[in-house]
Amino acid sequence: MKQSVKSFRSEQVADSSILSRKEIALFRNNAKQYICVEMLQDGYHRAFSELFYLLRSDLDQRAKAHSRSPRLLEPPLEEQREKLDTIRLHLSRAEKAEREGLWTAVCEDRLHLGLYFARHKDFWLSLHFYHSCIDREYGGKSKYATIARLHLAVLYRQQGNLEEARNHAEMGLRQAEEGGWLDPDGRPLRLWACRELGEIYSLLGESFLAARDYDVARRLLQQGSEMASEGDDKSVQGEAVFRQGLGLQVTGDHQAAKEIFSTCIEIFSSLQDVEGLVKTYKAIAKCLESEGKIEECPEQLEKAAELCLSSGLQRRQMEVCLCLGSIYTNMNEPEKACTYFLYGYKAACNAGDVTQLQKAQVKLGCTAAHPLIRKYTSDIQLPGSCEMTEDPTEEQETPGLPADEHSAASC
Repeated sequence: MKQSVKSFRSEQVADSSILSRKEIALFRNNAKQYICVEMLQDGYHRAFSELFYLLRSDLDQRAKAHSRSPRLLEPPLEEQREKLDTIRLHLSRAEKAEREGLWTAVCEDRLHLGLYFARHKDFWLSLHFYHSCIDREYGGKSKYATIARLHLAVLYRQQGNLEEARNHAEMGLRQAEEGGWLDPDGRPLRLWACRELGEIYSLLGESFLAARDYDVARRLLQQGSEMASEGDDKSVQGEAVFRQGLGLQVTGDHQAAKEIFSTCIEIFSSLQDVEGLVKTYKAIAKCLESEGKIEECPEQLEKAAELCLSSGLQRRQMEVCLCLGSIYTNMNEPEKACTYFLYGYKAACNAGDVTQLQKAQVKLGCTAAHPLIRKYTSDIQLPGSCEMTEDPTEEQETPGLPADEHSAASC
């Protein structure tokens, strides 16, 4: 018996089921404890301090959030192990690279974290890591810092902070031009900066337009159009040019607006962008109406209607046809008006839009009834009877239809 016990003790234990101390800690401790201890054991004290700061910030923000905040739909950051592992990995790499003076690598890892949390829609963490990338004394003007700056411009634009977005996009453009870097697709990084600036300038122009500061608005909208053109993206360029045209239209410069819209038609035609073409034709019709050239409006709107019909854009077709019907009513051409009101009614049926369907019914019924009323009125007038001094169908608005609906501006 003693001999068997001795031989058992002398044998080397090779059971793979026996866990190490580290593996035991992984199951015993929660994610926050395990990762923080691991970072400290590995000597990454600054990375640990930053992670601890983020965990604390998360809890503070959650405590201040209202009960229906989307922030509370997810568990606290300290309970999301995958995100904690990602932070630990890249912050540790960044600290190691910083010790070795590899500043570009530091920015690369911090940019990776910013992009990672942007994909998960944790934008407060994205902002933190993007800023930690660009605000560095060393590496703050590297390629990765420039990319982080442009992502910041996108985030601030999406949040409505246009001035902050503008500052980052302008700085990003300067750095991209100085560095001559390429994006992951092999295109100059400055093109992205130009596209982003084009969008920001256009939005700023629209805000000044709403505030009736027309001079500043026109200048910004023109800058947006020019920047978008430099961005080498026809789709972005088309939208920026269209916004510039709308700005000129609002300020009353309809001739200049029509010239801009003609450029839009060229761009949208090259892209085969039916939506873009339809809204441009409608905008031209509105310019013509404002200039008093109501008889030229139907030509533009009929082009839009044909595009909608061929492309199956039921809602757009419904809007354009109702608009055309109103214009023909205003031009005293009831037959054409009824034709387009009927098209609009059918498109509303196909689109399932009850409100527009009812509007089309009323417009069609009123327009079709007017010629009948005139005929009936003339038929009932007998010799010797009191003549009607006034045709009830003249000098009056269409029943149930406000006067402002008989225009291209209502489209």
